[in-house]
Amino acid sequence: MAKRDYYEVLEVDRDASPEVIKRAYRKLAFKHHPDRNQGSAEAEDRFKEAAEAYEVLSDEQKRRVYDQFGHAGLEGAGAGPRGFSGVEDIFAAFGDVFAGGRGSPFDEFFGFGRGRGGRPRAERGASLKCQIDLTLDEVASGVEKTIELRRNETCESCAGSGAQAGTNAASCPDCGGMGQVQISHGFFALRQTCPRCRGAGVVIEHPCAECRGAGRAPKRREITVRIPAGVQDGAQLRVTGEGEPGRYHGPRGDLYCFVKVTEHPIFQRDGDDLVCEMPISFSQAVLGAQLDAPTLRGKTTLAIPRGTQTGKVFLLHGMGLPNVYGHGTGDLKVKVVIETPRRLTPRQEELIREFAKTEEQQVSPRRRSFLEKVKELFE
Repeated sequence: MAKRDYYEVLEVDRDASPEVIKRAYRKLAFKHHPDRNQGSAEAEDRFKEAAEAYEVLSDEQKRRVYDQFGHAGLEGAGAGPRGFSGVEDIFAAFGDVFAGGRGSPFDEFFGFGRGRGGRPRAERGASLKCQIDLTLDEVASGVEKTIELRRNETCESCAGSGAQAGTNAASCPDCGGMGQVQISHGFFALRQTCPRCRGAGVVIEHPCAECRGAGRAPKRREITVRIPAGVQDGAQLRVTGEGEPGRYHGPRGDLYCFVKVTEHPIFQRDGDDLVCEMPISFSQAVLGAQLDAPTLRGKTTLAIPRGTQTGKVFLLHGMGLPNVYGHGTGDLKVKVVIETPRRLTPRQEELIREFAKTEEQQVSPRRRSFLEKVKELFE
């Protein structure tokens, strides 16, 4: 079944502000919350659909791509929604949207952040960031880069339990494993996070020596990232599930790679086009010439016609960079600049002087027009 328009899903206008989009998502999330619609598969589907729409429209870069190219553009750029595995995954990603942040009184009132029996819900792991440096040649062809990073991994010694080998985490005696304690004030009773186990429902009496009870330990990892051809400088690429592991068996976070394209000694980038400034001699400009022009794919022949003026731009179609969304390839713009010789041999100077004498008798059309305008200005 075709996906619905994200703006239609959230019931907002296409020019809606980020705050309006956030409020609209929060309203739909409460409406279709699974706990409020027990056993309703339709409500759960609407809940997931709203989360997907919010993920895209709340991200400035993704929203810009979606506005221009729709769902196909997101998939082509590798920037589509992460694809939530379930309701728990959505809570881990957007828990702060519902109640203004984790740990607020509304979290416990509505049950956000807590699972059945009062135990903590799975939390999504922290996302990581890195920078990937690319050359312009790598941008033109696309490339795979291996990123080395240090991130927390599930402790191998205790398998993530945090308890020393041969021991187990014990049920918290203060909350009876519920993760919450009840405090009574007259006719009123308030449930709050257990201060002893901090909501985990268990306490570790004999912590693992390797991770010191955390259940995770830092490890070095190598991640291979596929960079699409035509990627822009400053682009953000997300590698799903390559962040740190989540708490309470929650899903991993993501790895965000920020692209930095190094300067090229010859070419400058203008969108998908490349710009190159090529010096030519005075004689080549006057008489015309067949010259070798550089491209990212090697040399190509450029025909310079007689009488070429400095600043003239020659367009080489299809010699630029591929569009990251697959919409063709840019052009190469070669701008020629006539170099004035600084040193002349006596013979060269003699020839130039002879040529100058002929110029006084045969003034070029452009110079003649300029001289006439100057004459009119001062008469």
